[in-house]
Amino acid sequence: MTGGEPRADGGATGDGETRIGVDVGGTFTDVALSVDDRLVTAKVPTTDDQHVGVLEGIDKACDRAGIAPSEIDGFAHAMTVSVNALLERDGAKTALVTTEGFRDVLEIGRQDRPDLYDLEAEKPDPLVPRELRFEVDERATTEGVERPVDADAVRDIAASLREREVEAVAVCLLHAYADPDNERVVAETLREELAVPISASHEVLAEFREFERTSTTAADAYLRPAIDGYVGRLVEKADAAGAPEPWIMQANGGIADSETVRERAVTTTLSGPAAGVVGASATVDDADVEGLVTFDMGGTSSDVSLVRDGRAERTTDAEIDGLPIRTPMVDVNTVGAGGGSVTWVDPGGALRVGPESAGADPGPACYGRGGTEPTVTDAAVALGYIGPDTALGGELTLDVDAARDALEGLADEAGLGDALEAARGVYRVANATMTRTIRSVTVERGHDPREFALVAFGGAGPMHAAALADSLSVDRVVVPRPSGVLSAFGLLAADESYDAARTVGAELRAADPAELEGVYDDLVADVLADASDPDAARVERAADCRYAGQSFELTVAVDDEFDAAGVAERFHDAHERAHGYAMDESIEIVTLRATATVPGSEPTVRYDGAGDDIIGTRRVHFAGGARSATVFDRDRLAPGATVSGPAILEQAESTTVVPPAWAGNVLADGTLVLTRASDTAEGHR
Repeated sequence: MTGGEPRADGGATGDGETRIGVDVGGTFTDVALSVDDRLVTAKVPTTDDQHVGVLEGIDKACDRAGIAPSEIDGFAHAMTVSVNALLERDGAKTALVTTEGFRDVLEIGRQDRPDLYDLEAEKPDPLVPRELRFEVDERATTEGVERPVDADAVRDIAASLREREVEAVAVCLLHAYADPDNERVVAETLREELAVPISASHEVLAEFREFERTSTTAADAYLRPAIDGYVGRLVEKADAAGAPEPWIMQANGGIADSETVRERAVTTTLSGPAAGVVGASATVDDADVEGLVTFDMGGTSSDVSLVRDGRAERTTDAEIDGLPIRTPMVDVNTVGAGGGSVTWVDPGGALRVGPESAGADPGPACYGRGGTEPTVTDAAVALGYIGPDTALGGELTLDVDAARDALEGLADEAGLGDALEAARGVYRVANATMTRTIRSVTVERGHDPREFALVAFGGAGPMHAAALADSLSVDRVVVPRPSGVLSAFGLLAADESYDAARTVGAELRAADPAELEGVYDDLVADVLADASDPDAARVERAADCRYAGQSFELTVAVDDEFDAAGVAERFHDAHERAHGYAMDESIEIVTLRATATVPGSEPTVRYDGAGDDIIGTRRVHFAGGARSATVFDRDRLAPGATVSGPAILEQAESTTVVPPAWAGNVLADGTLVLTRASDTAEGHR
């Protein structure tokens, strides 16, 4: 099997389950419904209250499949509630209780600058304002509690918080990751006194580094009322519709039950992008290539990640709008360049794309809903990539004149000739922005993108993928059959997953294996307690290590029985892969980790392309000039069919552009593999 082919390890569900996945994006809400061996998809506009669009999408997919929502056996969901609350700063009114003298940790942060060469760069405002940050007289060290906390003093703080009508409280005491006794007293006292969510750092992130731990705990508290309210409404409305209770995609790429995420809100950040990476790794094999670069371009943003050895790469070193979030998550780089991204001219006269988006309402000018600002989608319409008769999502007809009018205004402002020149410029700028993002996860990390396959999905991803591949010298682009709703499809294939961690801080050679095993026993017990079926769970152990004196760590696997020599060997190898060298220095074992995974099952989907696939032709503008391109109905392309560019492949949820120097091959499951084919004759054979 060659890289870029469909996976062979995904079998049938084995139980004939009917399952639905719903992913909320910034512009559209995507739905994938697996019933028998059919895959039914739908796309509806995202609503302000996201659960409304979710239920509309479920109804639409069920209607297409000829079933009732009550016939659904499993429901998985990815959302943007958390990330929207962080970006828009409309989360809960949150207070922080911390150790005396550490009130301003959130504000001081680290000495690194957001932008090294920007003399006016400003750090983001903390989620908790100073007047809502309270100190308690206590002290613990890494060796244990030195000065106990006074519960009566905590009750006095609770009275002040009640007076100020706070909606959530974060508790983060110094060194609580090592000894949480004082923090437990504070958290339990506040829970007795207040009827609001209390997030304690030893429960959210039992790791060292005060700023990052405080930031992550504050984010959890800040998000909990919003997540609790949203998930609670969704559970209620789904039950009323006869649908099952939703399981929620976490940032780590695994789903969890609704009660768990309502208590651990911070784990839901980047829920949707994680689902897309899971969908890519579930449908495309990375054999015979270094790995996969996943490229998800939706209406608001583009998300890029890596899959290696069949697994999405994860990180515990992420930021959202400048706020450190240290929970395990799929390593996704996001840039504000999507189909709905507004294009504009900066003071220097240069074209820019995003990060502002036209959203679903009014949307791009071509939606005909009153939008007047030019977007990337409007440029695609002007260039012919999206045809005048195309119905986006299967229903939304386009206003081509409105798109051209918006681009004419942009052309006048930028000093370009006409709407077509403006559209070319928008397309090039958007591609350049996304190319830089792909380079940031490949070239800048020591990976050669030419050794990877590019997996394109999202409503707009397949439209730009071949052009990006050209700029990166990547010679293989894979477009899964459900590319327009791959994040929703990924929800159908997702595992159930839970993580736990604790900082220990020890020199590897001197560490007591029995003590480390004791910590691992506690971590494993924690993650198995969350699993729906502990007996079916696969437990993996890992450790964050570093050379003595370093300020960063690398995560390596740990065997079922702790072996210091084996950990050291893996760390040396990991350091050489990441940085190009290894050192003959002592190794510190910093944080221990455990993950429990209850494997899911990928749906079996039959693909029967009818072969009656040609829709017609239209004039399309490529980098080398305008060409007559054959337009195909992608869902009717027969397995084994080849398509030579220039060509356009239309689906209800996405459009694939095959430039003149490229050709596509349709695999047995409907996956399209694009390769460079400069010598291939135009047309279809």
